[in-house]
Amino acid sequence: MKRIGVTGHRSIPLEARAHISAGLRAVLCGHQGSMEALSSLAVGADQLFADIALECGAELTVVIPSGDYEQGFSGPEELAGYRRLKGLATREVQLAFPFSTDEAYYAAGAYIADHCDRLLAVWDGLPARGHGGTGDIVRYARGLGKPVTVIWREGLRRA
Repeated sequence: MKRIGVTGHRSIPLEARAHISAGLRAVLCGHQGSMEALSSLAVGADQLFADIALECGAELTVVIPSGDYEQGFSGPEELAGYRRLKGLATREVQLAFPFSTDEAYYAAGAYIADHCDRLLAVWDGLPARGHGGTGDIVRYARGLGKPVTVIWREGLRRA
């Protein structure tokens, strides 16, 4: 089974969404054979990846960084999206952090990088804004020698 993980920005510019969706779809739906998709289901890239992976027939593994992770979602709509995808997951990995901290987010990203065969990064190429951000996880995965595919529309910056 091929394992594909994701790291990416929570904020995706509207004008980049179609390009990013097409890039994710090309990789995920173009894969032959069984596939496991690993995501923390954060708003933005993680949830977009998970939706497309499920659409393409993947089994979803959700990596939950902390015991209070749900409290980090802004409003009922964001939380509903997370819970919907979590309910569709085949497997759930709960990390031992009680609270959502940068360390917990980094550990979740590192877990995904450690357990995937390929990492998709919805990333503008800029450094992480906090420890455990997309840039940190890309650097970590590359340090492991994992193939990393960056998906972003050139010339755009995240909000």
